[in-house]
Amino acid sequence: MNIKNVYILDDRAILYINGEDAKEFLQNLISNDINKVSDVNSCFGSLLTPQGKFLYEFIIIKHKSGYILDCEKPQAVELFKQLSLYKLRSKVEILNLSNEFVVAAFSHKKFLTFDEAKDQPGFTIKYREDPILLDPRNKELGARLIINLEKLYLSLKKLDLHDAELKEYYSLSHSIGVVPKDLNKLKDKLFGIECNFEELNGIDFKKGCYVGQENTARIKLKNKLSKRLFPINVINGKLHEGESIYINEIEIGKVLINSDYPFALIKYLNENFDEKVKFKTKDALININKPDWIKN
Repeated sequence: MNIKNVYILDDRAILYINGEDAKEFLQNLISNDINKVSDVNSCFGSLLTPQGKFLYEFIIIKHKSGYILDCEKPQAVELFKQLSLYKLRSKVEILNLSNEFVVAAFSHKKFLTFDEAKDQPGFTIKYREDPILLDPRNKELGARLIINLEKLYLSLKKLDLHDAELKEYYSLSHSIGVVPKDLNKLKDKLFGIECNFEELNGIDFKKGCYVGQENTARIKLKNKLSKRLFPINVINGKLHEGESIYINEIEIGKVLINSDYPFALIKYLNENFDEKVKFKTKDALININKPDWIKN
């Protein structure tokens, strides 16, 4: 990622959770510990089904008296509805500020040029009143600036950042092994822990109960994690959502995202899995890439 490049993530949405009960409200729902979120630290988290299946993911940033949720725009409306269902009598206000705020991403190297910056995922500083954070999932994804749309381009000019092709950022995210878009294709199809949320700093196994906690903890503690979400690359042919992946006629996984930045749920502990070989689907020849930050 070039130090002067900035990527306007127009596919991201901003929800704002505010009110007297905002902290407790989020703590009872999300897979991470809201106590980690402060003026100097942001975190990654998810909302799961009661069975522990993936529904939504987001980055959580402290802002004024509440919390910003930076989420994928196609998930924002349903996430808003889901949070509103859980609200009940909580003294919480949930706002969709996506028409007012925007997310811009730039390099890890650029982030470290700020005087107050620390080289740790989630570390958060302020540029004037706007939060800048090193991506809490993986710092190689760079930093994120959450800013009012009206101030965006003047701020980018002062920061000496220049608009670059968004597909460069998507490609980087895919190569690292972090899903950049099309998250709705994962909904209710795999467990949150199978999305590598532990390695992406998105699950806290020491916090109290949250939605989906029981199955998530059971998979972890009983060492039942046998499948993971991995990026795949098409060598030739065409992928189809939901189709099986084979090696020597043995099924090794299933395509979940078949778009420009595809991902599949892979039986990565299977003796037939070898990331160095080529795999087949019905109409394609592919490579499966195990991210280097997954150690087992």
